[in-house]
This record gives sequence, C-alpha cells and structure tokens, in this order.
Amino acid sequence: MEDFIKMDVFFAVTTASVVVVGVLLAVALFYAIRILRNVDHVSERVAEESDNIKVDLEDLRTNVRKEGVRWRHFMKFFGGIVERNSGRKRQHSRTDS
Repeated sequence: MEDFIKMDVFFAVTTASVVVVGVLLAVALFYAIRILRNVDHVSERVAEESDNIKVDLEDLRTNVRKEGVRWRHFMKFFGGIVERNSGRKRQHSRTDS
C-alpha cells in the first residue's frame, strides 16, 4: 500500500511540473511571435526607405549628369529626405494621440 502512495505522489508532482513547463513554453512562444512580428514590421520599413533613397539617388545622379555638380541638387536631395521624415513624424503623432 505504501508503494501506491509513493506512485500517486510521483505522478502528481510529475503532472504539476509538466503543466508548469507547458504554461512557460506557451508564454515564451507568445513573446517570440510578438518579437518576430516586430522584426517583420521593421524589415518592411527598412526596405521601403531603401527604395526611397534609391529613387532619390537616381534623381540626383540624373540631375548631376544633365547640369553638372550644383549645390541645388544636393539641397533638393537632402530636402526630400527631411520632408519624408517630418511627414512621417507628423503622421505618427496623429495616430499615437
């Protein structure tokens, strides 16, 4: 009879530990999914910005080839970058409110 009590205690402790480990794994999986979604969002934004910079550099190269090196072309290039960034900041501040 004493052996059956030991087996019951063993199975109860084992069951409790399996449940605790399962819950911890579920929580870890939840956070891993959230992190992967954020990484995906960031990679999309990086790809978008790199495409925008590529277009701006192509415009700059075209203007430099046509008219030579002028500060106006560089100012237009950097002004476009600043304009996009300030527009995005205004858009985010509206959505955050």
